[in-house]
Amino acid sequence: MKILCIADETDPLVYSKNIASRYADVDVVIAAGDLPLKYYEFIISSLNKPLFFVFGNHNLEFLHQFTSNAQPIMQYGYTDGKMQVLPSFGGDYVDGKVLYYRKQDLIVAGLGGSMRYNKGKHQFTEQEMFFRMLKMAPRLLFNRVFHGRYVDILVTHAAPLGLGDDTDRCHQGFSTFLTFMQWFKPRYLLHGHIHLHDMNANRHHVYKQTQVINIFQSYILQDQKLGRGSKHGKNRD
Repeated sequence: MKILCIADETDPLVYSKNIASRYADVDVVIAAGDLPLKYYEFIISSLNKPLFFVFGNHNLEFLHQFTSNAQPIMQYGYTDGKMQVLPSFGGDYVDGKVLYYRKQDLIVAGLGGSMRYNKGKHQFTEQEMFFRMLKMAPRLLFNRVFHGRYVDILVTHAAPLGLGDDTDRCHQGFSTFLTFMQWFKPRYLLHGHIHLHDMNANRHHVYKQTQVINIFQSYILQDQKLGRGSKHGKNRD
């Protein structure tokens, strides 16, 4: 499986008229937050691939559309020659959820937001993030019974504590993510939030059985053990 991963800043190589040819062999797109929904729309319409995303702590103007009972974001367009009101966004919001993508036999979970550092939206204390994780546990246990593993990819915005995070309160990582990896054994944890101004900086860490990757701006993840027909993670202890 080949996954286009994005976070934090738009990448001119992605936001390009050549996106369809450059990323034609991508199976899935994963976004770790702080990006405008228009960017996601462009990618979805250009590649016609599923996109899974969480929100970070910026670009939150449409957060309420996904976290409340508000009407979904709409736009006007033509269908069969008639003006219609159409959904304007086709990505899958995975923040606080666990989704099974049957076509690719892929299980994706999400825990967005950052450590609470002011009174801004989508910020959480360590305790709040821990209880958000606990709410996902029944579905994760269901997956273990019926799919042979809890989850394949955990998408977060913040980093795990001590694994590529920073020392200031805003960019401090969550120890809850360490617990998640210990309990539920995702193959990957993909996060953003920590900007890599040196593009040669290390993006990779390993914790228990999980590869932790900072997907700032863009990153291509290729793993033949992920996806339909593989034996990835089946019956892992």
